[in-house]
Amino acid sequence: MSRIGERFQELSRRGEKALVCFITAGDPDMDSSEAVVLALAEAGVDIVEIGVPFSDPLADGPSIQASSQRALDGGVTPPAVLDLVRRVREKSDLPLVLMTYFNPVQMMGVRRFADEAAAAGADGVIMTDLPPEEAGEWKAAADAAGLDTIFLLAPTSTDERIRRVAEMGSGFIYCVSRTGVTGARKELPADVKDLVNRIRNSTTKPIVVGFGVSGPEQVREISKWADGAVVGSALVDLIASADGSDSLAERVRAFASALKAATV
Repeated sequence: MSRIGERFQELSRRGEKALVCFITAGDPDMDSSEAVVLALAEAGVDIVEIGVPFSDPLADGPSIQASSQRALDGGVTPPAVLDLVRRVREKSDLPLVLMTYFNPVQMMGVRRFADEAAAAGADGVIMTDLPPEEAGEWKAAADAAGLDTIFLLAPTSTDERIRRVAEMGSGFIYCVSRTGVTGARKELPADVKDLVNRIRNSTTKPIVVGFGVSGPEQVREISKWADGAVVGSALVDLIASADGSDSLAERVRAFASALKAATV
């Protein structure tokens, strides 16, 4: 069982739900990213998604698009992201998930990416634009490397797509709360609970809800009927607003601690 699976089992025993946080690797720089991930671990965050900067992040809204561009401008590459994972893994057992698009993986080579990600200490991979129907090559490489493959399901997902993801996915299932792109929102869509219930009819795997989750109130609501919540853009915005300040890690720790308190 992966670190991700172990974490969900531990949370179940404690009667808690998962807090998953997303950052873009290399925004504002790699040393800051390492410090942020370690601060998230100290705050009790359960899983961290580390975004691989990409020049055409179609699923992402303005906040994450901007963070990805800043990282690219700083020279961040997929091998550099894997080095970040390696650096964090030397200091923490926190479950780590790489979040990427398929193009950087294809450019490196599917099997090489899987093998090197696992060797660095990653536990799973989300490829935002890779549907399960086209994921055979990646899934085989990920399984061989011992990586979880985490698929996304959206409000538009058919029952057949839900069944396929339930069968192929591992680690957890990422439930996209709304159609469109990422970005902090003040309210959750009214139908996201129905989507979680539809997914629940096909699997016992953990289901986490992301896209638009920005504060403790939303995390608390999601924790009533899902297995966890993902906070991304709001955290990326906080990191950007810190502008490299020495207080960045402490600000991240305080924000994440408040989010985590809402999962109990």
